Amino acid sequence: MSNKSIFNIIRRPIISEKSIALREALNQVTFEVDMGANKIEIRKAVEQLLEASVSSVNTLIVRGKSKRVGRYTGKRPNWKKAVVTLNEGESIEALDLMDQFDDFEQEGEE
Repeated sequence: MSNKSIFNIIRRPIISEKSIALREALNQVTFEVDMGANKIEIRKAVEQLLEASVSSVNTLIVRGKSKRVGRYTGKRPNWKKAVVTLNEGESIEALDLMDQFDDFEQEGEE
């Protein structure tokens, strides 16, 4: 990995109905990641964070929505999503994932 830390690459796990369905059906975990991170960096960061082997990484850029406040319009920022497929036999529970991420994040702040 370059000089980026895990916390700069993986921002947070995405826990939604769709991501939970992907996790249960296809053994995939979804994260919000840094816009400048590539698939290799994401793979290494996830393997280090979850201590699980990664089969593949798919990324996409989610476009920010336009929002209005009164007569003024603005735009939320674009962000990058990574869908990480874990190898067969590897699994992470959604609540365990959140606990692991919170514990790991607190260790990095010390």
